[in-house]
Amino acid sequence: MNKEDFFIKNIKSNKIIGDDGAFIDGYVYSMDAFYEDTHFKREWMSLKQIAKKSFLVNISDAIVMNSYPKYALISISIPKHYTKSDLVELADGFKDVASEFNIEIIGGDTIKSDKLTISITIISECKNPIFRKGLKPNQLIAYTGKLGSVRKELDYLFKYNQISSNSKFITPILKPKFFYEISPFITCGMDISDGLFFELERLSKINKVGFDFFKPISKSVGCSGEEYEMLICFDKKDRDKILKIAKLHEVDLTIFGMSTHGRFKCICKPHHF
Repeated sequence: MNKEDFFIKNIKSNKIIGDDGAFIDGYVYSMDAFYEDTHFKREWMSLKQIAKKSFLVNISDAIVMNSYPKYALISISIPKHYTKSDLVELADGFKDVASEFNIEIIGGDTIKSDKLTISITIISECKNPIFRKGLKPNQLIAYTGKLGSVRKELDYLFKYNQISSNSKFITPILKPKFFYEISPFITCGMDISDGLFFELERLSKINKVGFDFFKPISKSVGCSGEEYEMLICFDKKDRDKILKIAKLHEVDLTIFGMSTHGRFKCICKPHHF
């Protein structure tokens, strides 16, 4: 049983819950939690890298709903042994990302804890939201970037506690300019946080469709989580436009399948609980 899905079903009281963020009256509200020993280990990353990643993965949710992040609320539990220099390093990570994406940090909360935990809420402006729902049979489906590297890097981290600082696991690579430009041609979309196959199952359940792959996708690619690439769906007539925009922004785009009548079931082990 997927306890995450079970819990969400038990608190879901409206149609807003279920996307990367909640669209209400021209704004998207998104929130992500980032927990020590669940999402990262302290020996894997510097405090600045941890702060930056926790911020970036939340911004990713806002971007794939075609919204523009404006404000952030940061709640953080801080271990008692952290020094002033540790706190400065964390703050610098948050400030660097806020500056890069022109986001104003407007508040939050701090508490004492045995482990570092971070929860960030992003408030974004949005005129034309893109949801996970909207996919119909006979539409193309594609992902950005290259998938599979993060799974390999995680395996390496568990063995040796270190990887390249250029790893996507350390610093997710977001593509806002590309996504905003293709947004008029997208029927639905989301980011790939839990793995391609997990996200396809979500799209399948929401839209009541299945998928035909143009060629087999290995488990090492389909089950690789924390990629934070984009999963997008669009009509065949818009294929050339989207490929042209991808080339303009130097974004690798793999059109790997088509939606069909049916259902898709993920074959990967759950990442949560």
